Amino acid sequence: MKNEKLSRRTLIRKTSLAAAGVVAAAVTPKLNAVEIDMDKVKKVATKGRINQSVSKWCFGKWSLDQMCEVSKGLGLKAIDLLGPSAFPTLKKHGLICSMVNTHGLSKGLNRKEQHAGFLAKIREGIDAAAEHGYPNVITFPGNRAGMPDDVGLENMVIGLKQIVGHAEKKKVTINIEYLNSKVNHKDYMFDNMKWGVEVCKRVGSERVKILYDIYHAQIMEGDIIRTLKTYKDYIGHYHTGGNPGRNEIDETQELYYPAIMKAIVETGFKGYVAHEFVPKRDPLAGLTYAAKICDV
Repeated sequence: MKNEKLSRRTLIRKTSLAAAGVVAAAVTPKLNAVEIDMDKVKKVATKGRINQSVSKWCFGKWSLDQMCEVSKGLGLKAIDLLGPSAFPTLKKHGLICSMVNTHGLSKGLNRKEQHAGFLAKIREGIDAAAEHGYPNVITFPGNRAGMPDDVGLENMVIGLKQIVGHAEKKKVTINIEYLNSKVNHKDYMFDNMKWGVEVCKRVGSERVKILYDIYHAQIMEGDIIRTLKTYKDYIGHYHTGGNPGRNEIDETQELYYPAIMKAIVETGFKGYVAHEFVPKRDPLAGLTYAAKICDV
């Protein structure tokens, strides 16, 4: 848990689309890549009703090339949470980036004085995504730090309205991530679905949606299937993860992903579901199992 939190925070904090190579350095630690038995990689995602992706940061000992080779072999279509320096590698393997990084998560658009800097990073992310035909960029409101939720919500809307026209023009969706404030991201403002939905309603654009992280949502509110069906029109992207622990999405945890994936299919969702769990055991086995049970 501690390592997972630090890794995600470090990744996002270090991401800067303006500086070449920074994202790659944040995503791929300077470790000797482990050996992967590619004979064990079998295509398990074959039905195509769920477009599966995976977050590279969760598999830190794998190089990006290895991550791409494994993902493509399993039948995944994309890698999540990367920046432009990684795009040539994705292209080489015939994959896309399903969610382009922009700015950090502890500070964001819930404060007007922070708008200029973060909106510039979001704009850079939108331009990079559009150039390569990628669908999404990520954003965050930031932490409360004593700010009432309604004030942060209004500031978030003001900020997004300044950039949404550009997103519409470029045909790229801005996704606001729902995170838990109970375990991993203390004081984070967007920790309940109604807050994010209200932001989307007030902005009033199909190019502003929610990144519904199932792991975080389970911690804060639960009722996953009912929620994703109720708010299907406001969800642009999904993340998976086991709870408790944010580890493999298998029988060791309380979420039953086959049923969740079937519910997502029933909503007519055509976007990406990205695995964002940190494997405790064999990473290849964990990712293979995840890809298989989510192929509904």
